[in-house]
Amino acid sequence: MNFTRWSARLPRTQRRIAARADRGARRPKPAAAAGGGSVPAARGESADPSGRGEPPAAAPCDAAPPAAVPTLDGLSAHDLLGQVPALVAVVYGPEHRVAYLNDTYVELFGSRTPGTPAGQALPELRELGLLPLMDQVLRSGKPRTVKSRRVPAGGPAATPGPRQEGAAPGPGRSRHGYYTFTCSPIEMAAPKAVAPARPADERAGEGAVDGTPVDGTPVDGLPVDGSIRDGAVRKAVAVPEAVAIETVAADTGPATEPGPATEPVRGVLVFGADVTDQVESAERLRASERLQREAAVTLQRSLLPQGLEQPDDLRVAATYQPGGTDAAVGGDWYDVITLGAGRTALVIGDVMGRGVRAAAVMGQLRTAVRAYARLDLPPHEVLQLLDGLAAEIDPHQIATCVYAVHDPNENRLVYASAGHLPILVRDPDGTVRRASEPTGPPLGTGGWLHTTGSVPLGPGASAVLYTDGLVERRDKDIYDGVAALERVFAGATGSPQVMCDRLIRALGITAEHDDDVAVLVLQHPARTGHDAELFHNAALELLGGVEAAPRARAFASGVLASWRFPMELRDLGVLAASELVANSLQHGTPPMRLRLRRTDRRLIIEVTDGDEHLPRRRRAEPVDEAGRGISIVATIASSWGSRRTPGGGKAVWCEFALPAD
Repeated sequence: MNFTRWSARLPRTQRRIAARADRGARRPKPAAAAGGGSVPAARGESADPSGRGEPPAAAPCDAAPPAAVPTLDGLSAHDLLGQVPALVAVVYGPEHRVAYLNDTYVELFGSRTPGTPAGQALPELRELGLLPLMDQVLRSGKPRTVKSRRVPAGGPAATPGPRQEGAAPGPGRSRHGYYTFTCSPIEMAAPKAVAPARPADERAGEGAVDGTPVDGTPVDGLPVDGSIRDGAVRKAVAVPEAVAIETVAADTGPATEPGPATEPVRGVLVFGADVTDQVESAERLRASERLQREAAVTLQRSLLPQGLEQPDDLRVAATYQPGGTDAAVGGDWYDVITLGAGRTALVIGDVMGRGVRAAAVMGQLRTAVRAYARLDLPPHEVLQLLDGLAAEIDPHQIATCVYAVHDPNENRLVYASAGHLPILVRDPDGTVRRASEPTGPPLGTGGWLHTTGSVPLGPGASAVLYTDGLVERRDKDIYDGVAALERVFAGATGSPQVMCDRLIRALGITAEHDDDVAVLVLQHPARTGHDAELFHNAALELLGGVEAAPRARAFASGVLASWRFPMELRDLGVLAASELVANSLQHGTPPMRLRLRRTDRRLIIEVTDGDEHLPRRRRAEPVDEAGRGISIVATIASSWGSRRTPGGGKAVWCEFALPAD
């Protein structure tokens, strides 16, 4: 249906026509519109019949013809490539002889003699490594691209080819730049064959051949007109390697005598796009990411222990290695905490996620672990407290953790795990065992009661705690990595630090590893000779009633004398043992035991009983007959503390630092 006839009758049509007419009156018209672009001109009417400058009445029945779409048929090679703000070079033949250079290329590198092989005339392409690429393009007929090649100011350091007289350095020489080069195969029309050259006297007085001068500049024996950058190169004879870039205007010149037909000449179009701004932006982004990563690594390392506490009965070493340069730092951490009475807590954990946020959460959890450890709670209770804290810090952040306690009196490692990988223990005979007790879910999940397990760790045994970055690989199951760690750990010897380094190397952890790695190795050395003389244990079962107190004092005095302690330290030790035993006899329940232990650095006195109520230090009034025992112990000893024992009951202890030899 032709809606043109009925458009004037449609609703609101008159209003829209009037609005268009009003807009047309306010908009200036081009000069050509009066001749053929408007409806009145098409009817032969005057554009302004009244002569007063008023717009003519709208003609709703006639529509303006569409404007003609321009074409590119009239553009020459120079029009298309000469003004492109990119490097353009056209070469031909197996030697890549120069056929065309655009203005941008000449401004940056200078002009070149047409027809010269690129290896001689374009040293910049050789230094950029493009000549072999151009050979591939010419052979395969497929384009190739190299990205972000750096071009120094004024081109590469090689001596440039001859420049045209008067050629001045262009604006591109002010600084270096980065270019992405694309080499594309092209086919160019071969030059038209012309009549054989005639003697000079026969050509005297003649004007031009094919609209161009006949006396061109010889290049490799072929006359060239010298206007190569204007897209009008022509050869006088047909040579297979020769190429002619002809303009459209050249086809309108006088006809030449026909020659033998020639095949199209194959060449390469080298196009260099300036990507300096993109490369510099990417470099600024990489620098920013590098600074952020350095800040996260600095934060991570500052939150880790600067120096591990070294217990009397264990030798401990740890290693932390952040992920590679392209990976953000994670939340791995470790810690060693001396609990008193010879006991040591060992912690390792991993906060899920990366970056500063993960490191900050890790720092809060590590601080909380140290605080909870001072309460001397069982491992599973420490994890219960951490679980609630992790949920408060960030409900969407979870972490895995192992908290283990070593007691030299029991030669066992008691631990609890929150979704972490199993501890590996190596016996003195080289057998490696995994801690097989069940583990709970990661911290922050809530709703789970963690349990405590234990594994033997006697003299001569070693253990390793680690994060998943040590054993996890993208193409393997994580427990395959644990099995590989078992094999390496079985043969690792030396000090704990040496063992850490060997485990890292043997499992292929390098500076480019894509995940953080934390490793904690502990050894319970088997002491012999003089070292064994520095470590002693003595225990007395406290049986009976109040008469157990004098027996305890006599036992403590005899043991301390046999250990050759100075008299002052011996008296303080007997006083502390008497007060602790008296406190247990008054407030505790059987069974009761007094244990004396010496190491190379301290004397430990500990009393256990069956009551779970922990003593606390308080200020006794002058009229009080009791309540001064713990205050006396806290005053004379280096440190003191109490804890609940796993089987029910409690242990109260104190320590005296031994004088240095």
